Amino acid sequence: MDVKQMLNDELVSRLEEKIPAMAKGAIKAAYINTLAAGLSVMEISNGMLVETMADDQHKVIRAAKPKHKVASDMIIKVRRLS
Repeated sequence: MDVKQMLNDELVSRLEEKIPAMAKGAIKAAYINTLAAGLSVMEISNGMLVETMADDQHKVIRAAKPKHKVASDMIIKVRRLS
């Protein structure tokens, strides 16, 4: 993209559409890099909190309970911790 090119609404929208895919790639890379470093990763699998080790062992820690039950039309207020 040329530095002098102005960002219009269409261009910004196209760039914003790429954010979810980029985030997914970053999360996957962090997951792989963590396991490659010999560390473990905590994740949710089939409703259970599971620790995945670098040697592909899985240890169930406990059932994963949702912190908040949310209806599809419910608005959640998020407070900033600073």
